[in-house]
Amino acid sequence: MSSLARIFIRSALTAGLCISSPATGISNNNFWCKKMRIISGKARGLKLRAPDGLDTRPTADRIKESLFNMLAPDLPGCRFLDLFGGTGAIGIEALSRGAALAVFADNSSVAVGTIKKNLAAAKLADGARVLYTDFKDALGRLASEGQKFDIIFLDPPYHTTFAEEALSLIAAEGLLDDDGYAVVETERGAALKTDGLQEYKMRNYGSASLVFLR
Repeated sequence: MSSLARIFIRSALTAGLCISSPATGISNNNFWCKKMRIISGKARGLKLRAPDGLDTRPTADRIKESLFNMLAPDLPGCRFLDLFGGTGAIGIEALSRGAALAVFADNSSVAVGTIKKNLAAAKLADGARVLYTDFKDALGRLASEGQKFDIIFLDPPYHTTFAEEALSLIAAEGLLDDDGYAVVETERGAALKTDGLQEYKMRNYGSASLVFLR
């Protein structure tokens, strides 16, 4: 990508615009938004901040709304893990809708700082735990503590094997409760090969997909 294009994208983000930038190799036609919002629950309507730069791909509002329509019956009182936490928007939405606990993990100091600020703004920090570490260490640490989750959400960078690696670890470490399940946001058409978890539902949204496994 040219320097001029990068300057334009950063300027658009600073202005609060939603843009699509497949040239970065990260957004993959998903929308990049400087501001996002909590859709429903205790913190409904609250605007969340996304970190400056091009290393975070927040879930588009239309995908998030569809996701939480599907998760809604399982959210009250649940234990939720937001792996690859980014802005924390997904886990914070879960807390807003009644999750008893949300654990966030990210290996970016900027992302972790953003998650903490967004939790504070939503007044939901008491039900949250934020881990500043990579997904492998986070899953190992949680497993060693005997933690189990009802819902685990994964939104790793596209064009990596992180989703498959994480799902295999989740299955091997028994991090899902008996009726628990994992949801992966991934690029449309990507095949997830993993041991121990089986896909049982998929929904497509433009260039992205939500894949449900248990």
